[in-house]
Amino acid sequence: MNLLHIALREVRLGFRNPWSYSFMILFTVFSMSLLLINSQNFITGFSSATATMLNFILYLLPLMTLLIGSFSLTAEKEEGSWQLLSTYPIRTLSFILGKYAGLATVLLTIIAFGYGVTSIVGALSGKGLDFQTFGLFIVFSGGLIVLFLAVAICIGTWARNRWQALTVGVAIWFFTIIGWPTLLIAVLGLLPYMWIKPLLAALTMINPAELVRLFVVVKLGGGAALGPEYYEWIRWMNGPLGIWSFLAVCFIWIGAAIGLAYWVWERGRSRG
Repeated sequence: MNLLHIALREVRLGFRNPWSYSFMILFTVFSMSLLLINSQNFITGFSSATATMLNFILYLLPLMTLLIGSFSLTAEKEEGSWQLLSTYPIRTLSFILGKYAGLATVLLTIIAFGYGVTSIVGALSGKGLDFQTFGLFIVFSGGLIVLFLAVAICIGTWARNRWQALTVGVAIWFFTIIGWPTLLIAVLGLLPYMWIKPLLAALTMINPAELVRLFVVVKLGGGAALGPEYYEWIRWMNGPLGIWSFLAVCFIWIGAAIGLAYWVWERGRSRG
């Protein structure tokens, strides 16, 4: 049983999961609200309407990804599926990567369906969104999913059951999404001014939500709203290698998270 078989198995299980369809309906209804806002205030570039929609996506998708991703791995332990799979000649890394690829396919299909319905309705009603802005919304959603899914894989390898996964997942979601601005202000307020910019860049790198959010805001032309502390970040993102550098950071982030999950799962497998 190789990586592809694990991924296909995860896709089948994912589309049998009622959670997936619940989130698909929720995200589709949510994405349709883009058209309602666009009909009242044409969404293009960075504006208050754009910022509001980015925040809504930021609240929904990471939590959805953390729950579906972590529950998938803990279910393997609780239901005994892993004990059965471990009797096959399957490598731990193939199992982890297969789970990640399968779950990513399911979650990206959910947002593709939601945005697809939105684009069709928008085209038929003549109130579709600006192409570039709509594309950045898709990039924003996809970036959140692939990064937070890597976090979810780590949670699922560590948690023993769904309750532990739920507790840790919600805590990480609250820390990275809701509590992040307050914690950032509290920490940076205690430091000398010369340390603020380098520490801000470092902290941004470790928060996947902030990493993707700042990239999209800059590409929407809203860099000036971030403040002078992000000047170097804005210049970096708008540079000739900005997009490639961002992708490289994302791949490093995902690779590190998958590597940690592999180490934790392999230790548990060897002990078992």
